[in-house]
Amino acid sequence: MDDHTRDPSVAPPLGTPTGWQPEARRWDHATLRRAVEHGVRLFNDGAYHESHDCFEDEWYNYGSGTTESAFLHGMVQVAAGVYKHVDFENDDGMRSLFRTASQYLNGVPADFYGVAVDDIRTTITAAQSEPTLVEDWQLTVDGDSPTAYPADYEYADGLD
Repeated sequence: MDDHTRDPSVAPPLGTPTGWQPEARRWDHATLRRAVEHGVRLFNDGAYHESHDCFEDEWYNYGSGTTESAFLHGMVQVAAGVYKHVDFENDDGMRSLFRTASQYLNGVPADFYGVAVDDIRTTITAAQSEPTLVEDWQLTVDGDSPTAYPADYEYADGLD
């Protein structure tokens, strides 16, 4: 594990998703989990740009070729794609971003850091032909679809 991705304040999951080390009671990369928590809640609140920023900022912590990098890059593309559809009515842009996201998310474990990655893959594939599927789309982490708190917006505002 990289020291720069440790954060003992990040809570354990509700279960044992990929990325959680139950014996050690820690995340492989706690800052990735923190980005997931903020990014998913912001996404579910319709704050796609802020969600994108959470995933993008964390993505820079990982080298290319790692599952962490692929997952985060895919999530950046997912948030940007929904943003294109919802805020700009640009379905061609959404489709392009979703095709790229699909490539990045290919091979990422279905429960990576608690995120329901298979659900994301299914939705971005289906949205290629039915873009309106993303309009009320909620991401799932640890079996729940939480929405944002003020602290999530503060977190996103504080990113570089």
